[in-house]
This record gives sequence, C-alpha cells and structure tokens, in this order.
Amino acid sequence: MPPVSRRVDRPALPPPRLVAWETTRACNLACRHCRAEALTSPLPEELDHGEAETMIRQISSWKPSPILILSGGEPLMRPDIFKLATLALDLGVTAVLSTNGTLLDRDVCRKIKDAGLRRLSMSLDGPDAKSHDAFRGVRGSFASLVSASELLRSEGLPFQINSTVTPGNIGQTEAMLRVAREMGAAAFHVFLLVPVGRARDWDEAFLAPEDYEKALRRLKTLEPDMGLEFKATCAPQYQRIGRETGLFSPRSGKGCLGGQGFMFVAHDGTCGACGYLPLSAGNLRERDIREIYSSSPLFLSLRDKSQYHGKCSFCEYWLICGGCRARAHARGDYLGEEPLCPHLPGAAGGSGRDPGSRRSTSPTPSDDAGPGPAPGSVLSAGEPSWSWTPSSPSPNGCSLTPSRTASRSRQGPTRHLPHDSPASTASPSRRTRW
Repeated sequence: MPPVSRRVDRPALPPPRLVAWETTRACNLACRHCRAEALTSPLPEELDHGEAETMIRQISSWKPSPILILSGGEPLMRPDIFKLATLALDLGVTAVLSTNGTLLDRDVCRKIKDAGLRRLSMSLDGPDAKSHDAFRGVRGSFASLVSASELLRSEGLPFQINSTVTPGNIGQTEAMLRVAREMGAAAFHVFLLVPVGRARDWDEAFLAPEDYEKALRRLKTLEPDMGLEFKATCAPQYQRIGRETGLFSPRSGKGCLGGQGFMFVAHDGTCGACGYLPLSAGNLRERDIREIYSSSPLFLSLRDKSQYHGKCSFCEYWLICGGCRARAHARGDYLGEEPLCPHLPGAAGGSGRDPGSRRSTSPTPSDDAGPGPAPGSVLSAGEPSWSWTPSSPSPNGCSLTPSRTASRSRQGPTRHLPHDSPASTASPSRRTRW
C-alpha cells in the first residue's frame, strides 16, 4: 500500500507586534550616530496627512493591532503628529512617542495626554552634560533632557531612557543607569551601535566583539537588581548570554525581531525590517502594509533559517538570537553572520551543526514572534527596543514599551558579497571596522 501523503498546514502568520514609523526626517539636534541623518527641515517626499491616515487604518485592521512607534527625526516637529496619534487611539492602536525631549513643555504634555500616547522614550548618551552634549551635537541638550524628565514625572507620563554604547561611554554605562533611575525612568535600554547613517564612517565608535561581549555579560549580572525594566537592543546575543549564565527570561523574546514581529516604515513610505537595515520590502504608496509584511521576499528570507549564511545559519541559539541583520548587511550580506558575536556554535557543547549539513529549521510564525509583551512596555524605531514590561523598530536610537491593554531609505536590490571579500572579513584591529 503506497504511503499516505499528509499535508501539514503551518499556522497563519501573526501580525507584527511593533510598527515603527519615521514620521519625519526633521530634527533640532545633530547626533553623531543618527541613523536617519536627520535634517533641520522635513523632506518633500514624506508621507502627507492622508497617506499617514491610510497607513494607520491599515495597521488597525491587524488583530491584535501592533504598537505604533512614532519616531523620526523628531516627531514633535511634524505639525499633524497629535491628530495622527488621536486617530490611532480612536482606532484602538496603542501609540508611543520617541522624542529627544528638547521640545517638551506643559502644553505639549497636555497634547500627549489628550492624544492617548502611552509612553515616551528619550536618549541619554553620557552621565553628565559634557559627555551627553558632545554626543548629541548641541550644547544644553543634557539640561533639556533633565528638565524634560522632571516635567514628565510631574505630569504623570511614563518614559524610557535609551543609551547607545560606544568606546567613549562604555565605561559609563552603570553611571548612565544611575542617572536614568534618578530621572525616574520606567525603563533603561542600551543599544549597540549599527554602522548606518552618520555612524557609517565613524570607525572609532565601534569596539571589538569581545569588548561588547564583556559589557553585555556585566549588564546581564546587574539586570536582576537594576530596579527598572532593562533591554539590550541591537544586541541579539544578549539572549544567548542569558541562557549561558542561567539568567534567561522567556519574556525577553527573540533577539533580532526584524521582519519577525517588527517592521519599519520610512518617511517616504518605504517599508523595511528595521530602521538600521536599509533594504526595501515595498512602499505603502504602492502596496498595503499588511501585504508587504506577509509576502515581501525580504521578510520571507529573514524568517527562513535555511537562507542564512555563516555561523548564524547553524547556531544553536538562532531561535532566541538570530544575529543582527543590519550589522550583517553592513558587512555585505544581510543573511550573513553577526559581526559582533564571538560565539562559536557548538563550542560549549551546544547543538551547533556543520554548515554543510544545514537543513531548514525555519520556525513557525509563533516561534518567530516569541512571547507576547508583558503589560506596559515600549520599543525603539530602528531595531525593536521598546520594553516588554509593565513599565515601558526607534530607528533613531530611542526605545519604548507600552501596555497591550492600554486604551486605545531607498536602496537597490540586495547584493551578496563572497564571505572572504574585504567587506565581509573581520578586521584584526581592536575596534570593529566595517
């Protein structure tokens, strides 16, 4: 009797948990690491009000609807930002705001409340005025941040502090954590810098993989006693470190959520996996956002482990880590291995396999998405970094985390480089060069 062929249906792809929208490229700061390479004025190709409304309505049709991260640039420089946030509220979409904090005053806080924005994120990149102002490119930005935190506390608006780690401030990470606590932040998120935007040619901003590993391990040991929600963003290897140290939390979800629970919408409607990965999955002016997320070749490849290259393709931690796809792309292959991860698959007795015997181990959509957010978190617009906890994409280095129960760049086709090409070979220098 011939064998019976049985069709196995995969679960339907769940909606993304987070959609980060770059509302504008305009900004009043000039940060050295700015992913968006923000300008002082908006660009003419930015989505107009009607196009933005259409996008929000499409997002609201997902059930459950994703958290919408309003990012930039500086979103408060977009004149209709509160009208759009109110529309999201009316449609049952939880929205959060990723701001630099310099434009906040009592009137703006009132509008934030009226629009139903559940959380804000602000960035701190040095524990004092000298270090933070130098990083942000505007004198007085640290004082503005402190004033903004005091104002938000007095208005009862929860906020999150995000910090980008570089050689210049890596020794100040714990000091920045203390400042975030003193400011009254609900969450503290650190970002490993990705070489895009203004950071593309900032070679001295990157540490060697071993130095990042040491810093992340230190943070993991501190995490249980931090006194506020913590997340390492653009650092998917932090999930591996959690497993290796016995401090892994299932609530952490997957490391890299690009295209697997998170999507990014640029100022001109171009969609991508995250703000740091400058590859187009389609444009809202041509296709529905739901169709782009479910069927874009870019997103489909990110969800299929059999298409990955290098050691990420046979790593035993792929399901919880996945490697940073943006940093891999900066080395010439967005499906290549994570340049800042020193882990050798199987070296510690794990189940790493030889790449030659690789078979597809693509997770189901539910595996991709990981656990749902804990009540009250928020993320960033670039790589997903809004927290998943009751207390808490942005592509601009801001990360947020609101509660699920709250009321309601253009580039050509992907080009793969040989793994032994100069662009994909690690430099032996102390700092990672791209």
